[in-house]
Amino acid sequence: MRFLISFLCVLVLVSYAVAYDPMDPNGNITIKWDVMSWTPDGYVATVTINNFQMFRHIMNPGWTLGWTWAKKEVIWSMVGAQTTEQGDCSKFKGNIPHCCKKIPTVVDLLPGVPYNQQFSNCCKGGVVAAWGQDPSQSVSAFQVSVGQGGTSNKTVKLPKNFTLLAPGPGYTCGPAKVVPSTVFLTTDKRRKTQALMTWNVTCTYSQFLARKNPSCCVSLSSFYNETITPCPSCACGCQNKKNCVKSDSKILSMVGVHTPKKDNEALTQCTHHMCPIRVHWHVKTNYKDYWRVKIAVTNFNYRMNYTLWTLAIQHPNLNNVTQVFSFNYKPLLPYESINDTGMFYGMKYFNDLLMEAGPKGNIQSEVLLQKDKKFTFKQGWAFPHKVYFNGDECMLPHPDTYPFLPNSSPATIATFKALIFSLLLLLAVS
Repeated sequence: MRFLISFLCVLVLVSYAVAYDPMDPNGNITIKWDVMSWTPDGYVATVTINNFQMFRHIMNPGWTLGWTWAKKEVIWSMVGAQTTEQGDCSKFKGNIPHCCKKIPTVVDLLPGVPYNQQFSNCCKGGVVAAWGQDPSQSVSAFQVSVGQGGTSNKTVKLPKNFTLLAPGPGYTCGPAKVVPSTVFLTTDKRRKTQALMTWNVTCTYSQFLARKNPSCCVSLSSFYNETITPCPSCACGCQNKKNCVKSDSKILSMVGVHTPKKDNEALTQCTHHMCPIRVHWHVKTNYKDYWRVKIAVTNFNYRMNYTLWTLAIQHPNLNNVTQVFSFNYKPLLPYESINDTGMFYGMKYFNDLLMEAGPKGNIQSEVLLQKDKKFTFKQGWAFPHKVYFNGDECMLPHPDTYPFLPNSSPATIATFKALIFSLLLLLAVS
């Protein structure tokens, strides 16, 4: 019995650990339901999806939200979103509900839908920016009219078993919890109103649950060593080695091959690392008070254009970033006393879209950093400690393989000292 209890405790701790990200300790997606009015057999609610993650956004093809009704609720209508299936509504006569399924699945509408189908912060195809990248675009919302769901705070039963695909797996949602009703300001800001009832659902991300292998890797190089440290072999797993695509394959000319799938499955170019994304960090130049790094991101995924991409990097000298060329940059402060993490992301209409694999599937920038007291090129200090692309941690090479700083041998140093001594002696004699 003690063994079973210990095992369960470890399981709980592991489950919590895999959903905790030290680079973004407070990051989550919060789903908020605000009951705005009562109807004869239910209520009308505004459902808001807030992405409070600093550098993990919801990319194309967007979010999918699901839950289980507590009673026999139906969805009479929706604005700004739709369910993927109507279900069996045969018992209804006259007005037919939008959805009668016990477990509805909801998706965002695409841009360009008629005005009468739109709702505030809707209709972006489910794409939601990260909070750290663009707070104004980190929200998605829709309106739902629920029938047979209770007509007061005492009779409404909260939905259960929330699921979130964004766009693939990885998120775990907790139970719905009643919270203080949301307060709203009128347009003229002279009057406050509030929801009749509000509940929240919090969803956290785990890369461990999302996929068995990393989705990106890091390669390294430097001006002081001709050696290039490549991504580790099979860094992203080699189970799909047989299904990878060569750059000259006829498959690439097929219609629809570049269309993303809902499960976010990659169509990867054949490489030794088999990763959809490779990040290259090159130590380019050394000045007296500054040093320069070149960062390049290459897309090996023929199925995906990465919109709103983010690159989060941890390095002790990022607290002294002087200038960033052709990327946007924002410091991340997961802990108030430590400033060693920053987020790079594209400039709108310039390089915020990382094209699919091929000649255009590459973006790059340079970073100028001011040296601090700890600066050194020794023991791989100039290379990043952690790299995240679109919120997933990339595999770094083993430190033993990093480009090393050439050291002068004892014999060379002795010869140099002897030469200086002879020159000084010669000058003294003359």
